[in-house]
Amino acid sequence: MSNTIAYLTSRTNFLQVTPDIPITKQRNPEKYDVPEVFEANKKELVADLMTKAKQVEYLIKSLPEPEPEEAQAKRLAMLEEEMQVANAEYIRAVNRAKDLHAQVKETLLKVLTDTDADLIAES
Repeated sequence: MSNTIAYLTSRTNFLQVTPDIPITKQRNPEKYDVPEVFEANKKELVADLMTKAKQVEYLIKSLPEPEPEEAQAKRLAMLEEEMQVANAEYIRAVNRAKDLHAQVKETLLKVLTDTDADLIAES
């Protein structure tokens, strides 16, 4: 759409609006469109604007109705509680993972130490 506006402003010749103000600048004839083409382009711009306006109106109508502040506050409080529960579960899971990691590490060290001791004893 901005291309259309730029096109319309750059592809028209200057017209005298009132007899008191003379035209001080002219464009070369190859730089502007004939009046019929210019009118068609203006109509296309108007059609584009109407389409965009209808699309915006449709989007606005499809937005959900705003809920009252009380309902929003309750919903946010519930979400806060859910987040705290989820955070507590996450912390428990991280601590469990750390415990399991420590157990696996301890077991591996024990197995490797025992194996090394057996190899040294056999030599």
